Amino acid sequence: METQVATGSSKRVQRAWSMYDWANSAYNLVITSTIFPAYYTAVTTQKENGHIIGDSVSFFGVNIKNSTLFDYSVAAAYLVIALISPILSSIADYRGNKKFFMQLFCYTGAIACCSLYFFKRDTVELGVIFSAIAALGYCGSLVFYNSYLPEIALPDERDRLSAQGFAYGYIGSVILQVICFVFVLAPDLFGITDDSFPPRLSFVLVGVWWLGFSQITFRNMPRGEALPQKPQHGVLWNGFAELRKVWAQLSHMPKLKTYLASFFFYSMGVQTVMLAATIFGTKELQLEQGQLITAILVIQLVAIAGAYIMAKLSDRFGNLRVLLFVVLVWIGVCIAAYYTYTATQFYVVAGIVGLIMGGIQSLSRSTYAKLMPVTHDTTSFFSFYDVTEKLAIVVGMFSFGFIDSIMNMRSAIVALIAFFAIGAVVLAVAQRKNEIAA
Repeated sequence: METQVATGSSKRVQRAWSMYDWANSAYNLVITSTIFPAYYTAVTTQKENGHIIGDSVSFFGVNIKNSTLFDYSVAAAYLVIALISPILSSIADYRGNKKFFMQLFCYTGAIACCSLYFFKRDTVELGVIFSAIAALGYCGSLVFYNSYLPEIALPDERDRLSAQGFAYGYIGSVILQVICFVFVLAPDLFGITDDSFPPRLSFVLVGVWWLGFSQITFRNMPRGEALPQKPQHGVLWNGFAELRKVWAQLSHMPKLKTYLASFFFYSMGVQTVMLAATIFGTKELQLEQGQLITAILVIQLVAIAGAYIMAKLSDRFGNLRVLLFVVLVWIGVCIAAYYTYTATQFYVVAGIVGLIMGGIQSLSRSTYAKLMPVTHDTTSFFSFYDVTEKLAIVVGMFSFGFIDSIMNMRSAIVALIAFFAIGAVVLAVAQRKNEIAA
């Protein structure tokens, strides 16, 4: 396996890098997974005597199913970042200012979260737009955040550091989640009479948390060094030229190329499950907010252990072998979710998801960093990785939303099973190639 020499691996810098997971994971939990999806569903669902009588919403005059609109808006945000990140990554590589772009996306996402305070029943369009911008800021900043990993950690440190980042993220997000839940579940303690105020306050707290703790990262991360050569294709198009160059290099790296193909397919499933789980629980199972909160907290707490367990297993059995096992477990999770009808069943599935969610994300990132060739263009290589993931999310969320619009969310789970199955087959091929090359 080819390695890459890190330019620095001080514990201080590594902790500062991990703190960005602490800062932005509050968005991933509160906005992506819990309070926002539940609030969005409540705001856009018509009920009578506690029963759902309608789930369509008017978006700029177009009537659309609320869950489908949510899926499409997320897909649109990730499509935008997939298109623009190559351009920005090229600029960052050549000018050595990846930290600037990481800050730009961070601040954009944090401000958009705060702006969700103005999302009410009569401002659905505003809420959807700001949630999409927040998603754009979140995933955009991760392009540059991930690209620091091979620069600040030696090859034998990357699994541990990647797992540490996810663990920081889960711990930090749970702390803020608990604070938000106090307002959401016990508004009377604070004299709050407007039911919409606690969720909207939570969105503001996420933005402030993200903005505040990210300063620890930005104060300690290196700015980067400009490359001596100038872009050959112009600054706007050079990023795509860099991706083509990465693609050309992949033809000589069959292990990495096959791994990326498997990553593309299983990411369709992983990310869609994470983004759509709460709305599935709300609409298909009609779970109460307290039940959803319990399930999500189970996921977050178990995920902390899961990330470290997978890192330890990868040391013993190898990254690709452990990833294949985890993807097979994800297939079982999706099958179980299809037959889930009660809160207890949802809790059990949530616990398994928590155990494998952090592990597959952490291992996917560190495996790619290990398989990368020796290069100074780390941002371009991680741009390719991130574009692959973002396009997977676009396809996954659009497919899930489309099937939901013509059938229902339970039927859309079948598509996720197919995505994971294809990913498992290709990952098995990657593992075989790795054994032959060893």
